[in-house]
Parts: sequence; C-alpha cells; structure tokens
Amino acid sequence: MAFTLATWNINSVRLRAPLVLQMLAENGPDVLCLQECKSPVDKIPAEVFAEAGYAHMVARGQKGYNGVAILSKLPLEDAGGFDFAELGHARHVAARLENGTTIHNFYVPAGGDVADREVNEKFGQKMDYLADMRDWARKEAPQKSILVGDLNIAPREDDVWGHKQLLKVVSHTPVEVAALGETQEAGGWVDITRQDIPEGNLYSWWSYRARDWDTADKGRRLDHIWATSDISSAAHSSRILRDVRGWEKPSDHAPVFASFDL
Repeated sequence: MAFTLATWNINSVRLRAPLVLQMLAENGPDVLCLQECKSPVDKIPAEVFAEAGYAHMVARGQKGYNGVAILSKLPLEDAGGFDFAELGHARHVAARLENGTTIHNFYVPAGGDVADREVNEKFGQKMDYLADMRDWARKEAPQKSILVGDLNIAPREDDVWGHKQLLKVVSHTPVEVAALGETQEAGGWVDITRQDIPEGNLYSWWSYRARDWDTADKGRRLDHIWATSDISSAAHSSRILRDVRGWEKPSDHAPVFASFDL
C-alpha cells in the first residue's frame, strides 16, 4: 500500500474547515492528522470532510481546547488513545490502516513560558507527558507504526531560527530536547522529515506575533513525522507546505507531509 500522510496543527477545526478543505483539494493526502481541533468530536464537521473524500475519521475531542483527529480516504480502525500524564486532555488518538500500520497522532503540551516546573505547572505537565510517552514506547515496543503531531519541541539547532537565542525558550531548551530524544530512542522512532531532508533550516511554525512572519522567518520545527525503524526505509517525499501559513486567517502551523510505500 502506498499512501501519503500529513500532520497539521489546525488551531480550531471548525473555524478553519475551509482551509482544511482547500489544502486537501490542492494536495490530496490519503491521511490527515489534525491537532488542536478545539472541538468535541460530535461538533467536528466530519460530513464536510466526507464529501471531500475523507469518509473515515477517528478523533478525541473536548470543548474549546486540545483535540486530535485523523481523517482518511482509506478505511481506519480506531486503535485507542491514551491520557498521558493523566491530564484529562484530548491529546492522543491512534488508528490502524487495513495493512496493519498504526498511526499515532499527538498534541504534546506547549509548556507555558518558563522552563521551570517549580514555578510553571504547565512545564511540569509537558515534561511528565514526555516521560509517559517514553515509558509507553519502552513497554509497547511499537512496530509498523507512524507517530505524528505537534510535539511542541524543535530538537535540532537548524530546527529553529536562532539556536543560541532560543536555548532558554520553551520548545528548544536542552531539557526538553533531551526528553524528546529519550522518547524517540525508546520507541526506535526515526525522524522521517530529517531522514529525507537531513540538512538546512526547516520550520513548521511561525508566531502570530510576527508582523511579517515570512520575511522575519523566525520559525521552529515543532511538527513531526516519525516511523518505527522497521518501516522507516519505506518513507519518502517529505515536505512542509510553508505557503499554507500565508493563507487568509491561517493556523500558525504549516502542514508536514511524508509518503510511505508499504
């Protein structure tokens, strides 16, 4: 089975449903994983996406916050979802394709503004979430699996616009990068985007605060596609749709793509 997968923090699926439809029409991924849907599952406009050819959906949602969904042209089986760190948040959902590939869609907590769990509860929640992801991967020893989502960490120096400037900024601090590395190692996950695009600055998020985000280009690669090592060699054609960040009333994230021949 050959298929193309995309991941996108949509920052409200109901508000930006027209952008989702435009992206799907122009790029046609077989599977689209969305984060920060900010909607109960029954309020996600599933019928609109079904009319566009994405008849299959698994999701976890809550009113106004968080929320993850997997839309697909291909048949999907709901493979569950975990409440990592016991936050009571809709931040993970899994689905299984007919060829046995499991897709895990994550929205890792952003972590607030201060990289110190003693003074910032949100940062503690983020670190606990990553620790639970690591422990889950060690226990499950996933195979034939793809992990995607807004992981809210830019791990490499060339995943941010300024490594030295952002060392103390949440999303690029050494403690977060180390925690994400432990999670990746625990599951034997391969960073597919960087497998395909090993060199150069690469971003998937640009702040709303920037008056001219494109010219300033102060981005971070917060959105990721990973695969277990048994299928990582089947991945190819990774790309980030930077132009989508410039659409009218956009999300502050751009979609990330990869294709798999399985």
